Amino acid sequence: MITVDHLSKNYGKVQAVRDLSFTVRDGAVTGFLGPNGSGKSTTLRCLLGLDNPTSGGATIDGQSYVSSPAPITKVGALLDGKAFNPKVTARRHLQIVATTHGLPSSQIDRVLETAGIASVAKKKVGGFSLGMSQRLGIATALLGDPEYLIFDEPVNGLDPDGVKWVRNLMRRLAEEGRTVLVSSHLMSEMALTADDVVIIGRGHLIDAGPIGKFTHSSSRTTVQVSGPETEAIGRALSNHGVEFTFEQPAQERPHGRFIVAGSTSEVIGHMLYQNNIELHELSEIHSSLEDVFMELTDSAVDYRMGNEDGGAQ
Repeated sequence: MITVDHLSKNYGKVQAVRDLSFTVRDGAVTGFLGPNGSGKSTTLRCLLGLDNPTSGGATIDGQSYVSSPAPITKVGALLDGKAFNPKVTARRHLQIVATTHGLPSSQIDRVLETAGIASVAKKKVGGFSLGMSQRLGIATALLGDPEYLIFDEPVNGLDPDGVKWVRNLMRRLAEEGRTVLVSSHLMSEMALTADDVVIIGRGHLIDAGPIGKFTHSSSRTTVQVSGPETEAIGRALSNHGVEFTFEQPAQERPHGRFIVAGSTSEVIGHMLYQNNIELHELSEIHSSLEDVFMELTDSAVDYRMGNEDGGAQ
């Protein structure tokens, strides 16, 4: 298990991370989310021993990364997709990493194939696009066949096919029992990939939990109801103390539509069934992860777009 325990990190007078605590569940993909400047990269650097915490700490299976006797076989990480010697080939880069860590050369072909860069293994890294460099970084992270994977914005520079590949790779790694912690700004991808999310802002924890907690809770669900017995539906909802709004009839919904927030289709459907009311529509609309993220981090955003009048907010 990855544990971040009351972690704080200061850079001079700037407090990048503030008393941050959370855990990452084993065998799952956890999305690590936050606005720019929220402290995500600093947290990952402290976790991997690249920065020393000002206070608190971060451990993997109860020990620091730097104290592991064979860290590359425990944790594979990608923090910088361009952190390579530009004068060596992709294969040579992987060979150097394998040799210095006592890994068999057979691992190199495996990760080159997995990352989809076997065909460019003999090309120098300096000529790689950002997307190709990201793939090499992921190949390097996988080289030691680790239990834990830590990725910081792994889909930067990737085309749609590459983004899908990273998504499928992370899901497969978790299905194999590995633990994946991934920082990303792509909420749509995290909604498809992550089992859990950790959301931080301005260096402190905002919220954490299973992704359904944020997108499928009743407080973030809207139920749409329509049917020919409009007056009966409205009366039944009112009698049960349910607040709703009503959309006037239109061509696509001639009976109009009731909009109920903060409930579920099961609750509303059962209520109307008990009143013997015919329904033609009973559907749920869930908040997107992006909507929830924007709501939760609104007060933690340091840089905003200009408003509609062209002024800064």
